[in-house]
Amino acid sequence: MNLYREFPPSPALAAHVACLWTAQALPSGGPLRHRVLPDNCIDILWQDAAPGGFVAGMMSRAHVAEFVRPVRTVAVRFRPGAARAFFDVPLSELQDGHPALDELWPRAESERLAAALWERALPLEQMLAVIETWLLARLQARADAALPDRAGLLAQRAVKLVEQSRGTLRVEALASALGVSRQHLAQVFRERVGLNAKSFAMVCRFQAAHAALRTTGGGIDWSAFALNHGYYDQSHLIHDFTALTGASPSQLQR
Repeated sequence: MNLYREFPPSPALAAHVACLWTAQALPSGGPLRHRVLPDNCIDILWQDAAPGGFVAGMMSRAHVAEFVRPVRTVAVRFRPGAARAFFDVPLSELQDGHPALDELWPRAESERLAAALWERALPLEQMLAVIETWLLARLQARADAALPDRAGLLAQRAVKLVEQSRGTLRVEALASALGVSRQHLAQVFRERVGLNAKSFAMVCRFQAAHAALRTTGGGIDWSAFALNHGYYDQSHLIHDFTALTGASPSQLQR
């Protein structure tokens, strides 16, 4: 069993944070395996099993987390393109990785935060408040870096256009709409968002199609479904789902 809950951020963090979330993995009768699907977000996770915290970078494919004993997690999920305000490295360096937080933040800072979360039992509301307090402090300490520069604004506009199209906007059309070269867009997008624009759009398209699958009964016309969600044909749909998740659309629908 894996118990998962999301909580909205405070208004002061809403521009950067999509949500805070908690999960509790409760294995029973053997290891618990949980498939985490790409969602175009970067998260920081703190777990009682490894209290120092780690970062989950942008995902270009699904990740299977395995738990052999109960594990409690508290975490923050950043909006696409917004995590750069909290880190000094290009976000592309985090892709498909899980680096320890003390590799990206000063060790003393990450250790104090871990201690504040885990050294004594806290109610969930207080744990989330601790995380928000530290995020706000880091944002204020990096006030200059947190202000969107030209590259940051370009990345934000690009993300918005791709999301509005549900991943159907092609990279050439995106660059044209933004008035920049494809090469410049590619560099900015990878550094400020964490994936290349094509992969980001692929995940957006998958998310929309997967959400529709979860509310659709049997007897799907897969060719029509593919076309309605921005895929060239059924083969394109199956290819993208398999590349991102390791499973076909029909397997994920079950």
